[in-house]
Amino acid sequence: MSYLGIDLGTSGLRALLVDDEGRPLGAAERHYAVANPASGWSEQDPADWIAAFRGAVADLRAAHPQFAGLRGIGVAGHMHGATVLDAADRVLRPCILWNDTRSHVEAAALDADPRFRALTGNIVFPGFTAPKLAWMAAHEPELFARAARVLLPAAYLNLWLTGEHVGDLSDASGTSWLDTGARDWSEDLLAATGMTRAQMPRLVEGSGAAGRLRADLAAEWGLAAPVTVAGGAGDNAAAACGIGAMAEGAGFVSLGTSGVLLAARDGYAPAPDTALHSFCHAVPGRWYQMGVMLAATDCLNWLGRITGTSPAALTADLGPLRAPGPVRFLPYLSGERTPHNDPAIRGSFTGLASATGRDDLTRAVLEGVAFGLADSLAALQATGAHPTRLMAIGGGARSRTWLQIIATALDVTLTLPADGEFGAALGAARLGMVAAGGGEVDQVMTAPDVTDEIAPDQALRGAFDAALQGFRAAYPAIRAVQ
Repeated sequence: MSYLGIDLGTSGLRALLVDDEGRPLGAAERHYAVANPASGWSEQDPADWIAAFRGAVADLRAAHPQFAGLRGIGVAGHMHGATVLDAADRVLRPCILWNDTRSHVEAAALDADPRFRALTGNIVFPGFTAPKLAWMAAHEPELFARAARVLLPAAYLNLWLTGEHVGDLSDASGTSWLDTGARDWSEDLLAATGMTRAQMPRLVEGSGAAGRLRADLAAEWGLAAPVTVAGGAGDNAAAACGIGAMAEGAGFVSLGTSGVLLAARDGYAPAPDTALHSFCHAVPGRWYQMGVMLAATDCLNWLGRITGTSPAALTADLGPLRAPGPVRFLPYLSGERTPHNDPAIRGSFTGLASATGRDDLTRAVLEGVAFGLADSLAALQATGAHPTRLMAIGGGARSRTWLQIIATALDVTLTLPADGEFGAALGAARLGMVAAGGGEVDQVMTAPDVTDEIAPDQALRGAFDAALQGFRAAYPAIRAVQ
């Protein structure tokens, strides 16, 4: 038997085929574009997701005969996207993506209603789904009037796979319509944006069955046995499943385009005033919390572009870890979520001198991202989560220098997983396996082998703490003059 995990990303789709022990058999990828028709807008055609899915499956079928034994599918998707359908399930407009900020006015208005934070456990961010529909009601009233269903990207793929409108609780947590503690849609919050439960997908746990693969797709793919499609997950919940972050305090630091610090929780302890995200996990009876910074490796990529140097070359010759210098970098190139919830703040350097060189700027960028993650950790700690070990994942985790800086700034040991699959696609495949009866959650959602550990440099902890305090003091000062 085999299982298929789909990671529906912002720039591309990754499909991972695993065997009945969860071991990777093969992977395929397809890429697609993001449209930016106006400043702050970010959209995507859902037809591109389907084309990418079909292409990836064709590649896997051609290369891996084990595909014929497929028994389960799980889809992980980029969160918050508004895929709006009419009564015949036709897409009414391009999907408004997670990084679209057009609905900042509507988000602020909804966030001013105390019911939203009280029931969802989260700030209403401009990237969330509910304010996007409020924006449509104000700016595209004819389309809004025809909206019969609103699906998140992963739920839209579930619809294509099963013919059913069904989504999972981890993904629904990022809509601003979910009562996150009760794990169900809130009629009050839906009504506040002119929506009803009938326009929402049916909710299941991510590891539960969403439906069966459509007979026509099964025949097209040469599958004889029934295939179960799981509820799936939002991308970060799926990544947590991929690295086995299920128990209280287990989590990861992800250094991708954006930065994420995530910890699994056995209970529900929201802290919306910190801009911490408190979401349902992809498995029953568990939640997770995460701090999100909108630019992580994006900051290093930006410095590389303006200096004509690759990110790898920027960090290659920095030498051993040392105390932070006088140059400070605020990593707010795209605004910030945790802890500021400030879409308007922008990045800055301070402490520049005639002797400042490229290496000084690079260290400041690495330290600034680390301090941003430290803000997320502080928010987590305020809710009672106290992780002492976090797995480092994402492209930025290839820089040992950066990991040393982060470990010391956070006073947390970072672990590095063995080479191989351990991200959202694997987590999605694991959800498909559990949904299809291939194992229980605690048997399937296991942690990868650890190949290395990076402990905080205790001799430099005092210097990093002092620099962190300066970093925090810089935000209101810079914000006041921007």
